[in-house]
Amino acid sequence: MRSSIVKKLLCCGAKSFPSDDAVPEGHVRVNVGKDIVCKFEMEANYLNHPLFENLLRLSEEEFGYSYDGALRIVCDIDLFQYLLHLLKTSNPSAHYMELPDLISKFYSSNATHLPADK
Repeated sequence: MRSSIVKKLLCCGAKSFPSDDAVPEGHVRVNVGKDIVCKFEMEANYLNHPLFENLLRLSEEEFGYSYDGALRIVCDIDLFQYLLHLLKTSNPSAHYMELPDLISKFYSSNATHLPADK
C-alpha cells in the first residue's frame, strides 16, 4: 500500500520550513500559490507526471529558473491538491488529461458545490 503522497506541512501564512527539518528521501518541497503560498511536501516522482511538467512550465514562465528554496508552482492551491488527490487515488483520468482539461474539470465540479449568489 502506498504511503501518503502529500503531507501538508505549513500552509497559508507560514514563512518557512524549520531549517533542521529534513525532507524524507524521495520527497520534495513545493511552494504552491500565487498571492498566498502554501508549502507542501510530496513524492518527487510526481514531478515527472505530464500535468506537473505543465504546471512547472507555467511557473518557469512566471519566475524563471532562478529562485531559492523549494520549487514554486503557480496555481490555485485547491487545484494542486485536486491533482495530488487524483494521483494518490490512482485515478486513471489523470493519465489522459491535459492541463486545460484538469483545470476545466476542477472548476466545473467545484461550481456545482458553490452557493448561488443572492
